[in-house]
Amino acid sequence: MNARRARTTIVLAGFALVAGACGGSQPTSNPPSPQPVASSPSPVPSPSPVPSPSAEVVADPAPVVEGQPYRPDLPPPEDFVAVIANPYMPFMPGARTVFEGVSDGERERNVVSVTDRTKVILGVTTTVVHDQVFSANGDLAEDTFDWYAQDRFGNVWYFGEDTAEYANGEVSSTKGSWEAGVGGAQPGVVMLAQPTVGESYHQEFLKGEAEDVGTVVALDESVTVPYGSLDQILVTEDTTPLEPQILEHKFYAPGIGVVMERVLRGGQEVSRLVSYTPPS
Repeated sequence: MNARRARTTIVLAGFALVAGACGGSQPTSNPPSPQPVASSPSPVPSPSPVPSPSAEVVADPAPVVEGQPYRPDLPPPEDFVAVIANPYMPFMPGARTVFEGVSDGERERNVVSVTDRTKVILGVTTTVVHDQVFSANGDLAEDTFDWYAQDRFGNVWYFGEDTAEYANGEVSSTKGSWEAGVGGAQPGVVMLAQPTVGESYHQEFLKGEAEDVGTVVALDESVTVPYGSLDQILVTEDTTPLEPQILEHKFYAPGIGVVMERVLRGGQEVSRLVSYTPPS
């Protein structure tokens, strides 16, 4: 399991902040280099529950069923909305989050920017999120474009990623890239509309390549990161049958998204939120 790649990281604003739709489909330039971290956090929006737009809500559209092949209950394209506004994983164009941490003993910085770009996959218009990892000396170590979309029930779906690892300024690997509908890959869910403790769901699926699974383990935890002290934290346990020795916890704050990731077994990796810039 590539713990960093599973970051679906991680950005801003809950339902109370939704005021506009995603931008057009034309590419924009890469986001600016990381800026200095603010010394104190901005006020965190008050949490708001995920509304249930319809009684037809599927509690878990990407279930993990023991002994059964994965068959996501993917809604038709017309059942997806323009704005990703799930309070535990809001992806609003213009939002930017910065994380710092350690991976395999090396310090790194992770910058996640929600672009105004879109990509149509399986008929669904997805939001393009740009995820970059920089080494301690500032060199680009990994450059990824992730594709997400939210259905009208509030579930946030993951449709794939275009990722590249760098060494000495050159692309060294694109392993881990996948796109739903290509080569047997299927979309997964990275945040449920109505998370319940004990619920497990496929986050992505490409046999032998991308098989991450999330399980909700807590809904009301507290956590302190460089950005600030936060409450009402949702915690997930992330695993993959491809690397069963690895166990990771992710911490989601309402109105922000992911605020911390920590590998508890099978590696030494931790990443904490240090700053965020709200959508412009």
